[in-house]
Amino acid sequence: MIPMINQDIQIQSYKHDETLHRIWEKATVLYSNDKVIIVANKRTKVIEANGRFWHTREPSVTWFFKDKWFNIIGIIKRDGVAYYCNIASPYLIDEEALKYIDYDLDVKVLCNRTYTTLDRNEYNKHQEKMGYSQELKVIIEKELLKLIHMIENTEGPFNDEVVMDWYSKYTNGGLK
Repeated sequence: MIPMINQDIQIQSYKHDETLHRIWEKATVLYSNDKVIIVANKRTKVIEANGRFWHTREPSVTWFFKDKWFNIIGIIKRDGVAYYCNIASPYLIDEEALKYIDYDLDVKVLCNRTYTTLDRNEYNKHQEKMGYSQELKVIIEKELLKLIHMIENTEGPFNDEVVMDWYSKYTNGGLK
């Protein structure tokens, strides 16, 4: 299933053991094909697995990939665009939601382009607890290196103008 442009979808994040991690209630599809889905949202309700909820503070544009083990969130801030990247399975989508497995490791990119890999301890704990296979661990580490290469070379979504262009299309009533 490929969602239609301007369609609102729900996003569901799971952990490797198939437990629900987090739900974003609504994101608007800006672009979709069989390899990537780009969505935007603003002040979206996010529901944690324990039932607690919060709303996103800044608007964002997010890229979900069918052939990459990460997703990329461009977060629009007053002083520029920051990025939050989840090491995650390629997405699946059905009538209910866009779904992926979150593999703990994250990369946070500040507006000044410095970046930090986060949650290594959580990844180490979960790979043991949830029995990540050696093959999966190799994929995750390789994809993390690909993601860092993209960040360092300002490739793909890591271009502030690209994020702002997609967000402008979202705020100006969608796409044709």
